[in-house]
Amino acid sequence: MRQIILMMSMSLDGYVEGPDRQIDWALVDDEVHRHLNEEARAMGGFLEGRVTYELMEDFWPTADADPANAGPMAEFAAIWRDTPKYVYSRTLRQVGDNATIVRDVLPEEVAALKAAPGGDLGVGGAGLAAAFLAHDLVDAYRIYVHPVRIGRGTPLFPHLGGGPVPLRLEGTHTFGNGVVQLRYTRP
Repeated sequence: MRQIILMMSMSLDGYVEGPDRQIDWALVDDEVHRHLNEEARAMGGFLEGRVTYELMEDFWPTADADPANAGPMAEFAAIWRDTPKYVYSRTLRQVGDNATIVRDVLPEEVAALKAAPGGDLGVGGAGLAAAFLAHDLVDAYRIYVHPVRIGRGTPLFPHLGGGPVPLRLEGTHTFGNGVVQLRYTRP
């Protein structure tokens, strides 16, 4: 059965974006980008909220046509186009190629996605991640901690209640620029 993997970058103080949704603090150099490409290439699908999807769809489908986006960026453009996307939105009426609109995070629908053949499913975007966490639907975590404090913004883990959720550390990876990937799974 496929797993739902929360893949997000966060500041050292736990934010995924600044107060005005800025993510310019994230340190994604070629080493980190190549690693993210490998992680994304193994996914059977991307689960995204409307905001994340629209940002991604605005840039990645043709990013490799620009010579300025050579290397890992051009690689990711192909990964983006080839990977199925499930876009969680109550307002979008249409999406681009290789994408499907899903209206709400319903545990029984997520269970059906997990039971389908293919690779694991990566969930990203602050709002959608919060919804998956609220429904206790996340099986594993790949958190990229960036060596910066931003002080305020959108936290990766909003107050959800419900008590502790035990996790098992699967591994870590430290990048040359100081970013650290933490990999956890549910026991």
